[in-house]
Amino acid sequence: MSNGVPGVSDYQGPAGGWGAVKAVTASVFSQKAIARDVIAMFRMNQVKGFDCPGCAWPDPSHRSPMELCENGVKAVSWETTSKKASPEFFRQHTVAALWKYSDYELENVGRLTHPMKYDAVTDTWQAVEWQVAFAEIGERLRSYDSPERVEFYTSGRTSNEAAFLYQLFAREYGSSNFPDCSNMCHGPTSVGLTSAIGLGKGTVELDDFAHCDLVICIGHNPGTNHPRMLTTLREVAQRGGRIISINPLAERGLERFSFPQSPTDMLKGHATTLSNDYYQVKMGGDASLLKGIMKALIEMDEARTLLGQEPCLDRAFLAEHTHGYQALYADLHRCHWAELEQDSGLSRSQMEDLAYRYDRSKATIICYGLGITQHKNGTENVQQLVNLLLLKGNIGKRGAGICPLRGHSNVQGDRSVGINEAAPEAFLLRLEAHFGIRVPRKHGRSSVESIRAIENGEAQALICMGGNLAVAMPQPQRTFEAMKKLDLQVHVATKLNRSHLLMAKHNYLFPALGRTERDMQASGIQSVTVEDSMSMVHASCGALKPASRWLKSEPAIVAGLARATLPDSPVNWEAMTDNYALIREAIASVIPAFANYNARIAEPGGFRMDTPASRREWRTESGKANFIVSRQHAVDRQNQPDDALVLATLRSHDQYNTTLYGMNDRYRGITGRRDVVFLSQAEAETRGLVEGDVINIQALEDNGEPSVERAMYGLTVVVYRMAAGSIGAYLPEANVLLSLDAVDTQSLTPAYKSVPVIIRKAM
Repeated sequence: MSNGVPGVSDYQGPAGGWGAVKAVTASVFSQKAIARDVIAMFRMNQVKGFDCPGCAWPDPSHRSPMELCENGVKAVSWETTSKKASPEFFRQHTVAALWKYSDYELENVGRLTHPMKYDAVTDTWQAVEWQVAFAEIGERLRSYDSPERVEFYTSGRTSNEAAFLYQLFAREYGSSNFPDCSNMCHGPTSVGLTSAIGLGKGTVELDDFAHCDLVICIGHNPGTNHPRMLTTLREVAQRGGRIISINPLAERGLERFSFPQSPTDMLKGHATTLSNDYYQVKMGGDASLLKGIMKALIEMDEARTLLGQEPCLDRAFLAEHTHGYQALYADLHRCHWAELEQDSGLSRSQMEDLAYRYDRSKATIICYGLGITQHKNGTENVQQLVNLLLLKGNIGKRGAGICPLRGHSNVQGDRSVGINEAAPEAFLLRLEAHFGIRVPRKHGRSSVESIRAIENGEAQALICMGGNLAVAMPQPQRTFEAMKKLDLQVHVATKLNRSHLLMAKHNYLFPALGRTERDMQASGIQSVTVEDSMSMVHASCGALKPASRWLKSEPAIVAGLARATLPDSPVNWEAMTDNYALIREAIASVIPAFANYNARIAEPGGFRMDTPASRREWRTESGKANFIVSRQHAVDRQNQPDDALVLATLRSHDQYNTTLYGMNDRYRGITGRRDVVFLSQAEAETRGLVEGDVINIQALEDNGEPSVERAMYGLTVVVYRMAAGSIGAYLPEANVLLSLDAVDTQSLTPAYKSVPVIIRKAM
């Protein structure tokens, strides 16, 4: 709704449509590189083109001439911009002055063009020669009393080739510390799925969506975070498949979609209804909802059995392929409907209706995102999704399975090639044998552990392969101050961001080639490879002239750092940098799943990584798919005041993680501002609030007391269709409300989506 509040309206359009066309046009023109953008659009997500640096939704086998989406074009135009963050710019702007820029303004300065070194006397970044910088960094890394004092962060935009070299460099140096963007998002997927089905990845292929009866979308927002999925959901809906959405907020991308490349949709104003049913679960209430659905399904199964009717459960599958059903049954039997209703925010009848819809489907896919994983019980949430699928045998058959939705285009691939703080022994042995090196066995640190180590002085240096780590992490009050304690920081990036302004004693900023740009090495133009959400690995080859002749590729930067740090290394870093096919040969030698790597990526569309659970091969200790009982709530309400709410951090539609392409959030009706919170009509009325009122938010400590430090002030209320008991605010601004200590107990992924808070009207 809207009450004349500046920058707040009631958006009525569908996802996509003319709104997307208008936004794409504005984005392209704002970056002043129209010719480059047009070339890039025809190369993006094509067989011999480059992989979109946005989401990890897979490419169809039959591709349109422009295989893209609104946010993909924004990501590309943001990279292909003609704007430059040149040495001249940095000479004119001190770090203190740049700190006053907004996050949007920082990245909008443009592409980094030269390697830079921070000068504390002038408080400016200054140009430095590559070899000088490499030598200085290598000298510092060799000076530390232990390699374990260095953290090696990886962003999901890093290619398989760069990631493999990066972990090789770190391990030969002697560190197993691999804080990684996956630690902040899908850590619960890796842990939860591995324990349940023996594979830390999804089990479905894109083709499965053409054969499913039902798609359950839970805890994700495709319209903003993976827009190309909308085309697939549209196809499901148009052929008569059912889509059920479960999400605290009413997201336009789950409701209806107008395909911008369809003449019928665009000329006739047609939009496809996506969700047949929409259930608004409370923030953090997913585990209770899933238990309720399973409890209702089992009760329905027992009633049918007594009547001699066809059962709901796939008993043959349960007997042959699963372990632990009786423990799950006993746990669900102990659950009380009143508690499940209270925690989920949905009624028993709604949960029973969901169970009935699920039972009617012969093949079901469950898709989920960070709304499931970013909780204290994120791993258990994932396991409950698997439990629900196992009850009806919906893993390992056509048109069915589990589908985690990754954000970054290669966050899954980085893990596949060795970015892992707890790598398997077999991998380490093969790495040593292939390269003739010794690598550490000690369990390294993940993202939260790395920040804590930096905070307490245990870590002295941080190397970041892309990303905006400090801003992405919870509780910047602690994270920012921790970063300033470092002796050395090295950032590899394409654009300026706030993490680059948190100055250590020694600081370097390296400009890298973007995904869209030609990577010319000694043996010719190079391709890199990436892995999508459905385990497809394919080549990506940039086509555009690099933004600056001083740019280096990520593999070349890693090799430069490695050779300067490890002068006696037996690894032929130079040869692999000259020809990335040699990197892939090494990957194939070390990781059997990549056998015949170079030949397989030469095939159109690449190849699929082995997914044993997809063929009902369970590589678990029990040898079967495991039912796992959940005993943990996302939020402990025992010490909370009665008026407490649960807050989730949200992306706007003009946003990709911490990157802001603009200040609008079209589908939620927000224009030109981000200082808002979303609240249901019922919650607003209960608190005597109306849209446009200004409030303050305080996070609650474990004892229920309001935090003085973790607070936000002066936010405008936007009344929105969302679950009661819930509130939403934009990240990264709302990260100040998070706690660095509130993490998933098994994966250490931060609880971005379930922060207990209280709100008060500003005086």
